[in-house]
Amino acid sequence: MSAQPRLVEVRKNVLKQNDVIARALREHFRTAGVLVVSLVSSPGSGKTAFLEKTMTLLHSRHKVAALVGDLATENDATRLARSQAPVRQIITGTVCHLEAAMVQNALAGWDLNQLEFLFIENVGNLVCPSSYDLGEELRFVLLSVTEGEDKPLKYPTIFNSADVAIITKSDLAAAVEFDEAAARRNIQAVRPGMKVFKLSSKTGEGMAEYLEFLESGRVHSQTAAAVGG
Repeated sequence: MSAQPRLVEVRKNVLKQNDVIARALREHFRTAGVLVVSLVSSPGSGKTAFLEKTMTLLHSRHKVAALVGDLATENDATRLARSQAPVRQIITGTVCHLEAAMVQNALAGWDLNQLEFLFIENVGNLVCPSSYDLGEELRFVLLSVTEGEDKPLKYPTIFNSADVAIITKSDLAAAVEFDEAAARRNIQAVRPGMKVFKLSSKTGEGMAEYLEFLESGRVHSQTAAAVGG
């Protein structure tokens, strides 16, 4: 009879402790003037390819780095290292999401003042990550054209907890008969006013507009850090 209330209480305590660490991380990031972006999506959405493309394009003119979460392998970190930017892997084991403490531990030894962008790639999952603040400034939720237009309706919590929606694999849209208008309606139904980018990591479609958005966000972070200082 007492098992369920006890489970709820433990969960509340875990989330409370996570929020405490996340707030400290966010303050640290803002003081350093680094724009921190987390990426969440279901497996197979093209999240790693998208992040690799982003980091490769930004690396020539900005100081970027990434933390990558996965249940077991270091494959994603190895792949992202091709961007020539610093990358660290976070192995979560049986945990289906990243937590603020994991991010805090993974940052040990890194001088955030030497970074302009830090990307955090979460474990492929559209459920658990919605509850865990990582101290990021922006949270992107990715939806590939191969997943169907109703993803936002099936997983409203993660779309509500994100700041930007990214529609990936646009080069496959015609082949899978993706209804972009329907997808955008569903996103707006769940999160009215949400910014949406449609792009392809393979062809580069939509990347310029998206990178401009990122860089403007970086300027905002620098201004906030200066005011705070």
